[in-house]
Amino acid sequence: MHDIKALVEGLIFLSGEEGLSMIQIQNALQIEESQKVQDALLSLKEEYASPTKGIELVEYASRYKFVTKDFVYPFGQKLFENIQHPTLSQAAIETLAIIAYKQPVTRVEIEEIRGVNCEMMLKKLQARGLIEAKDRLDVVGKPLLYQVTDTFLDTFQLETIKELPELPKPQEEQELFHEEEQ
Repeated sequence: MHDIKALVEGLIFLSGEEGLSMIQIQNALQIEESQKVQDALLSLKEEYASPTKGIELVEYASRYKFVTKDFVYPFGQKLFENIQHPTLSQAAIETLAIIAYKQPVTRVEIEEIRGVNCEMMLKKLQARGLIEAKDRLDVVGKPLLYQVTDTFLDTFQLETIKELPELPKPQEEQELFHEEEQ
C-alpha cells in the first residue's frame, strides 16, 4: 500500500485549479475514515507552508488545491510575458467555423464546404481539444460527427455556441451580387 499522504498530494496535484473535496479524496482512495485523510492534509499543509516551497496547499470553499505562493508571481509574470501563444492557421479557423456553425457535422460535409481534404486538420483540432467526435451519423459507413468543445468556448470567450455572430443570409448575398452586376 502506498503512503496516504503521497496519494493525497498526487490527487490534489492532478485536480489542478478545481481542487478536490474531502469526499472526493476519500472516494478515490476508498477510505471511509475521514481522519486519515484529514491527517494527511494537515501534514501536507504544514510541509508546504515552509518558506523553501514555492507552492502551498490551501482550502477554498471546502476544496483543497495547490497554489503558487505570492513571492513567485513577479517571476511568473516575466516568464509568461515572453511566451507566444500558438495561433490558429487560416485553414484551422475555417474548419472550426464550419464545425461551430453546422455542428454536428461530418468530415465529408466539412470537405464539401472547404473544397479540400481536412482529415489532418480535424486531428490537429482534436489534439488541441477544440473539437471532438461525439457521435456517429446513422448512415452507411457511420461517419463521425464533429462538434466544438468547452475548450473552444473558453478559447473564444463564449458562454454558449449561441453567442457566435449570425452568418449572413443567402438572400443578402444574392442582393450584393445583384448590385455589382448593375
